[in-house]
Parts: sequence; structure tokens; C-alpha cells
Amino acid sequence: MLNPPFLPKFSRTSRSPAVTKGGCIYYPIWLSYTTGVLEESGFDVKLIDAPARGYSREETLKIVENFNPDLVVIDTSTPSIFNDVAIAEKIKKLTNAFVVLVGTHVSALPVETLKLSPFIDAAARMEYDYTIRELAFTIEKNGDLRKVKGITFRKNKKIVSNPLRPFIENLDELPFVSKVYKEHLRIEDYFYPTVYHPEVTIVSGRGCPYRCVFCLYPQVFWGRRYRLRSPKNVVDEIEFIKNEIPKAKEIMFEDDSFASRATSKRAKEICKEIIRRKLDISFVANSRADVDLETLKWLKKAGCRLLCVGFESGNQNVLNQMKKGITLQMIKDFIKNTKKVGIAVHGCYVFGTPADNLETIKETIKFAIDADSESAQFYPIMVYPGTEAYEWAKANDYLITEDFSKWLTPEGWHNCVVSRPGLSAKQLVKLCNYARIKFYFRPRYLLKRMKLLFKNFNEVKRTLIASKTFFSYAFKVLGGTHD
Repeated sequence: MLNPPFLPKFSRTSRSPAVTKGGCIYYPIWLSYTTGVLEESGFDVKLIDAPARGYSREETLKIVENFNPDLVVIDTSTPSIFNDVAIAEKIKKLTNAFVVLVGTHVSALPVETLKLSPFIDAAARMEYDYTIRELAFTIEKNGDLRKVKGITFRKNKKIVSNPLRPFIENLDELPFVSKVYKEHLRIEDYFYPTVYHPEVTIVSGRGCPYRCVFCLYPQVFWGRRYRLRSPKNVVDEIEFIKNEIPKAKEIMFEDDSFASRATSKRAKEICKEIIRRKLDISFVANSRADVDLETLKWLKKAGCRLLCVGFESGNQNVLNQMKKGITLQMIKDFIKNTKKVGIAVHGCYVFGTPADNLETIKETIKFAIDADSESAQFYPIMVYPGTEAYEWAKANDYLITEDFSKWLTPEGWHNCVVSRPGLSAKQLVKLCNYARIKFYFRPRYLLKRMKLLFKNFNEVKRTLIASKTFFSYAFKVLGGTHD
């Protein structure tokens, strides 16, 4: 199971894969889940996360050669796909193992990806835990690949796509992903700028009940399906982390929408079970800005320190066009309520969605500063194959390139490949740079951060790690060495 080498600290599992300006690097969550499924089925599995460990191509290939696998599963992403295919080729030539690619990019473009190289044997589309397990059994028994649902593969020099595999309905039957982390990874290698370090990332469900046009995983990986683990199962894993990974300072819920109006009842059930078991934990979760005050109170009681929220825009028409399903008044109420209960907020904003223009982006920057959240991130719109946003950009001839390697800058930072009249790709990147500098270099913000650092050692450690990367980037922008 390989998260292949690419750029240093490349976060491939992120919703927008890149080398981030805050130093964020995600766990290989889906590779880890499948590792656990394979191990429970009796297979000898090695999980390698090359970007997190800092392994070069040569070091990674040596590890693979020494392990001598029969099956190699390689994670991919859109901006790294050519690199990922090249590594797959080298591994195939080195080991003659069956090589299968997984991830969002191959889920959207399986046939096109296999055409990139004759050395790739297959692609596993969408949710692949059980697809890889069946594939492993089939290879072990020299069985018929045509019976393995969810794969696209080569047969007699032709590319064949089998029917999709049904999604897993009972997520409780999956092993704890944190158990796989404990056995295969170093938790110190993973970092969120908003989360105490070291942390452990888990998910309490897969998919999202909402319809945002740009969001990658709900559309491409989960097929708009939404499934949940039981509150008991989720808290059982929290208890496992508490007892077995004591170095973890915080837990991150990487659900697309852990807390929202649609999921508030379940979020409260999880919180009440944490409280019932008297688990003294601190956690961060992804949220929407429609969470009610009562739910926020329960989140706080259970140990929620911060919520990561996609505010996206400060203009209502822009929100409507991206199918966000939220109003500016909801956002304002949410901000007021989080401050009332004492939960910090990390606000996320995206520039360049269908109804955006220069004036609405200026509104959004002002909105972000007025909201005065604990932290914020600003992205140019990143369109990925398989999403509505990608189809919109392609249909309107807004894509300036279809060379996926151009989805990143040479440094590995987020680039923008969407240009339209009045709002070019280069302009969007500049506006995001401007917004970050404008938000983080306010005297009021800097003073607030200094006060917080004096109160909390965990904040010091987290801030120092994030600032090392961010200020390096900021000085380049301020110095004019980068747009």
C-alpha cells in the first residue's frame, strides 16, 4: 500500500492535493483503511507513506523491492498523476507485481489513466476497501478479474471496466483506521495547522448530504452517497486512541460535514457518549455554518476546541450559484454562537466559483476580516475531473490547460487553471495571496495570537510548525519573488 513520493510534504489525500502554505499533511486515510481490511483477511501488508516520511524515489523503490509484493496499490491525485504513473511503471519493472492505482483521479478517469502506461494493470474506482480485498484473493487464486467489481483493467490489450461495487453500508464492520496508524505510521509525521500536534485523524462517516459543486470527495469518491458509523463505534475508536496512542494531543474528524444542520442529532449523540464515558479529550471537526446553538454547546462540553468551516464567500449570490445551501445570516449567527460557547473557528474561502467576480471577491475578503475567525484559508477555485465545477469550466472553455501537472506551481502550491473574462487564473492566485496577507498581518490579529500563545503551550507548538512554512511563503510574496 503506497502513498508514492512526489514533492516534499505533498498532501495527496487532501481535498485539494498540494504542498500547503501552512505545512498541512494528511494521513493516507483510505490506504490505511484498506490496509486494515487486508490484514483482517490474513494478508501480509506493508503501508508506506513516502511524502510524510520524506522518502525519495530511490529509497521507496528499495523498500518495495525488499518487501517483494505480489500486489501493489498506489494512491494518486490529479496534480501528481504523471509522477504516480511513472512510479507505478518503475515498480512494475522492478517487482512484476500486479499494480493497481486508486484515488479520486483514477475514479473520475480510469480508462484515460490506464492509457498513460501499459505497465499499469488496473485502477480501482471510488471506495476501494473491499475491491482491493477481492482483487487480492483473486490474484492469490489466479482467478477471473472480470468478476472483481469496481476495477478497470487490461485484458487482451483492451481496457475493460467492470460494474461498480456497491458502497459499504455498515461502516462499523471496518477496522479502526487509528489501529493501522499505530502499527504502520508515525503520528508525528502528520500535521494540520489548526490542530494540536501530534494528532490522529479519523472519520465518523463517508460522504456528505450537501451538493456543493466544487467539493471533490463527495462527488468523485462517494458518488453523492452518505453513510455513517454508529455513535458507539465512533466513541469506541476515540477510547482506543485515548488508551493506545497517548502521544496524540488532539483528534481530528475529517468528515466532509461532521457537524451540520442535517447531522446535528448524531453529532450530539456522539458528544453525549463521550461525556458519558468521561473521556477527557480535545477534538477538531469539519462543520457547516448552519449548526445550531444547542449542538455547539454539546460539542464544547464533549471537548470540541475548533471547527473548520467552509464559509466560501461573503456574497449570497455566489453561495447560491455554488449550491452551498447556506445564507450569510446563517454564517453570521454561527460566528456569534461559536464565540458565545467558546469554540474557535477556522474559516475557508474559495475565489473564482461560477458567480464570482472582482467585486464579490473584495466582499469576501472584507467578510473574512470582519468575521475575525481564529484562522482562515483562501483558495483559488480548484476544479478536478468528475466534479460539477470541472464540467462547468470545461464546457465554457475556461480551462487554460488540461495538463494536470499545471494544477500546482513549481513549488507544489495550489495553482489555478480557470480563467474567464474579468477574472483570470493569475489574478485569482494573486487575490488569494493578497487575502492571506491582509488577514494574517493585521495588528489586531497578531496581538490576539500572541495573547493565546502565552496561555497555551500546545498553541505555541502548533503555531511554530505552521508559521515556519507560512512566513517563508509570505516573505516571498511581500518581497515580490512570487506573485
